[in-house]
Amino acid sequence: MSIPKAVAATIRLTVPAGGARPAPPVGPALGQYRLNLMAFCKDFNARTQKFKPDTPMAVSITAYKDNTFEFTVKSPSVAWYLKKAAGVESGSGRPGHVTASTVSLRHVYEIAKLKQTNDAHLHNMPLESLSKSIIGTASSMGIKIVKDLD
Repeated sequence: MSIPKAVAATIRLTVPAGGARPAPPVGPALGQYRLNLMAFCKDFNARTQKFKPDTPMAVSITAYKDNTFEFTVKSPSVAWYLKKAAGVESGSGRPGHVTASTVSLRHVYEIAKLKQTNDAHLHNMPLESLSKSIIGTASSMGIKIVKDLD
């Protein structure tokens, strides 16, 4: 049986897909724990090469006392996907009163499938539940969900 490693820190960053470089924000965050920046950058860029460049990826890095690390990459946030599908820069300033844009149910279903396949913690969650969660997020952003776009 192996002895568990002592954790020095858990670092959470948002890094563009395929765009990890030893410059800020990655460099200072990992450098203070004396982690190998180039190893992280190469591994992260390899894991995110299937995504379009500049797609914001959430990464959680566990730094250990012996200067090693592990990390998990999550797909972009639901809000990012909704803004892309709706074609807007940001949601409504007054959700519930002002509609920023509209998105079809087909878009919601596609976002749910993407999140389910790319995020390990969502593999066992039913698509219906994920879709309801996405509809709630859209509502809070002022994005209206319609059956079909005309």
